[in-house]
This record gives sequence, structure tokens and C-alpha cells, in this order.
Amino acid sequence: MEIVLQIWLTHNLLESGTRKMDKDYLQLALATFNGGNWYGWKTHDSDGNKIPNADRMTYANVKVIKDGASIPSEADVNAKIQELKDADTAKANAKTSGKAKLKAGEALTDAEIEALFGV
Repeated sequence: MEIVLQIWLTHNLLESGTRKMDKDYLQLALATFNGGNWYGWKTHDSDGNKIPNADRMTYANVKVIKDGASIPSEADVNAKIQELKDADTAKANAKTSGKAKLKAGEALTDAEIEALFGV
């Protein structure tokens, strides 16, 4: 059983380390407001000029597409983005310390177990 666990751990830790994940924190943050699925992106500016796709997904270009929803303040969105980034950093730190503890044969915290195994 211990060998199987070590093989599983080695495979998953190596694989997760090679995956690159670029998160769109703006969209993740926006989705937490107004019950989700409430926003879209403007395609044209106030002068009628087309906004290039590369420039569209910014706070300034958020538009409401759901009745009753409102655009949260930029400060609220930025605070949520920071909260999401902090949670990702904490998870990454727990994963790193969990790996070190596994190698050293030490007990893991609940956060380290969650970060390593998702349970």
C-alpha cells in the first residue's frame, strides 16, 4: 500500500508541477458577484470604435447582461482578485510544505492534505 501511495504521489506531484495554469482572476472575481453569469464585455467604446479583442476583457469594458445585476465597484473586484490570489498562494505553499513533510515522514496538516490530494 505504501509503495502504491508513493508512486501515485510521485506521478501526481510531477504532473501537476509541469502543468502551467494561467488564471483569469478578473473573470473569476466577477463571477462571484450577482449570482454569477451576469456580465459580458463591451465590443465598442462610447465613440462607436471597435475595441480590439486583446483589450476587451478589462474592468472598464464590463457590461451587465442580466436583469437586476449591477457592476460592483472596481475596489470590490480588486479585493476579490486579491482574495483569490491569496488563496492560490496559500494552497501552493501548503503543497510545497506537504511535499517536504512527506519526504521527511512528518504528519500533514489538513490544508496540506487538501492541497496535495484534493480531499
